Amino acid sequence: MKPILDVCCGGRMFYVDKENPNVLFCDKRFFETTFKKVGKDEKFSVKPDRIVDFRDLPFENESFYLVIFDPPHILRGSQKSFMVQKYGKLDKSYREDLAKGFCECMRVLKSNGTLIFKWSEAQIALSEILKCFNQEPLLMQKTSKTSHFCVFYKERYE
Repeated sequence: MKPILDVCCGGRMFYVDKENPNVLFCDKRFFETTFKKVGKDEKFSVKPDRIVDFRDLPFENESFYLVIFDPPHILRGSQKSFMVQKYGKLDKSYREDLAKGFCECMRVLKSNGTLIFKWSEAQIALSEILKCFNQEPLLMQKTSKTSHFCVFYKERYE
């Protein structure tokens, strides 16, 4: 088993090494397209190592040292839109879905492990999303006008 799990890898856009051998890249979709751009077309793909649903992860408890949770952040948009194709789309049940996903990520995270949660406030404020989780972040960093990284720590319980 690899030590790092990414449950919503998408196009692996923030990875320095998009083929990092320590990461198990997962997503609920396999997708390839070409986005038409002025001057040059851009090929884009979502090619996970495994197809999984972050709400019901098929891994044993405490399997990973680091879990990355970067779920879709778009609620409204056409399935044909650039944003939905690139980042995926939330269902109307997104609050429950994200709560389940967070619990599943923490379940498969080893004690003393780290969960990195990434969120874009394109349509929903981070403050609303954090209400879905049963734990506050240890650290938060705003990296652009809308993008945030939150770090959660799973304490060792004895």
